[in-house]
Amino acid sequence: MRILVVEDEKKIADFIKRGLKEEGYAVDSAYDGEQGLFLVKTNVYDLVLLDLMLPKLDGQSLFKEMRKMKISFPVIMLTAKDATKDKVAGLDLGADDYMTKPFAFEELLARIRAVLRKKEGRDSKTIKIEDLVMDLSAHKVTRAGKEIPLTSKEYSLLEYMMRNSGTVVTRTMISEHVWDINFDTFTNVIDVYINYLRNKIDAGHAKKLIHTVRGRGYVIKVDKV
Repeated sequence: MRILVVEDEKKIADFIKRGLKEEGYAVDSAYDGEQGLFLVKTNVYDLVLLDLMLPKLDGQSLFKEMRKMKISFPVIMLTAKDATKDKVAGLDLGADDYMTKPFAFEELLARIRAVLRKKEGRDSKTIKIEDLVMDLSAHKVTRAGKEIPLTSKEYSLLEYMMRNSGTVVTRTMISEHVWDINFDTFTNVIDVYINYLRNKIDAGHAKKLIHTVRGRGYVIKVDKV
């Protein structure tokens, strides 16, 4: 999942970005509202963490501009304001959630997971395809009951594919959701990671789950034997 952090306090933004990357998310950051607006107009995000007190363009104005342009990425608002009226105002604008600073990073992660599940229309904390199971809370993947060790990037790629099971995902789609703004689209990194997953997920199993669709991309689905 790819997240944009729009926060003018660089230390806070960098702390959030580092923590999210450690959890396997791809993360971009903006330190003012104008930069944040530019990024949401030019990239695809699964979630935006949006501070309200921003220079150049405040968070509420940025959010309103997003909705005017029909940009419907889920948004969690972050602010030092804790008055009930401020929270109500943020939620009334259409924000998916609202957090008052300072907050515990673990709570932020829980809120992010909840918003992403809601976005995907999933209430379950697991995703299952055949005997492949991803536990989103424990950050654990098993196949046929056996745990599969994955790196953060492998986990992120597998999660994106499992959330879109049965649908062909192109290399462009993968780069937009799994890698950040600095990703070099001319490399074969995506193909390399797909092979990593194949070796860990499909090796030794009669039913193959990860398939290449020539000229289009990849799909994860049950292969009929």
